[in-house]
Amino acid sequence: MSDEFTHFNSVGQPYMIDVGNKAETKRKAVAKARIFMALSTIEKIKNNSFSKGNVLNVAQIAGILGAKQTSNIIPLCHPLGIDHIDLTFNINYEMQAIEIESKCSFNGKTGIEMEALTAVSVAALTIYDMCKSVDKNMSIGDIRLTHKTGGKSGVFNAK
Repeated sequence: MSDEFTHFNSVGQPYMIDVGNKAETKRKAVAKARIFMALSTIEKIKNNSFSKGNVLNVAQIAGILGAKQTSNIIPLCHPLGIDHIDLTFNINYEMQAIEIESKCSFNGKTGIEMEALTAVSVAALTIYDMCKSVDKNMSIGDIRLTHKTGGKSGVFNAK
């Protein structure tokens, strides 16, 4: 692992890394997040009781769209031709949370971690937006990369 920041040039100015000479490899990333809420809000989501629609279906589409737009909202990210995006949701009653996981992959010259992280973040924000009328105390957290493969740095598995 490098201890250098890669998005700054020799005079300390931000720049987009040149990946033109890098080899294409199959790259995959998995990210997770949680949105914490009242148990009554979880039950409303589970029972599809929101007039705005099925919260998790809307959040799934939002997460996919978020991943596809990552280079438009994170200034130094390269636009990617993403091959696959999948989001899943798990209700964790003990933590009073909905756990969100995204899996993204493509063949290319740079990583897809930011797309996976953006997917779970946008999905969590969408859940918040759809449920804020009944639960303004929700909080989003534990956003993290849990796995990645491909590229020069190889495999990463979070501890």
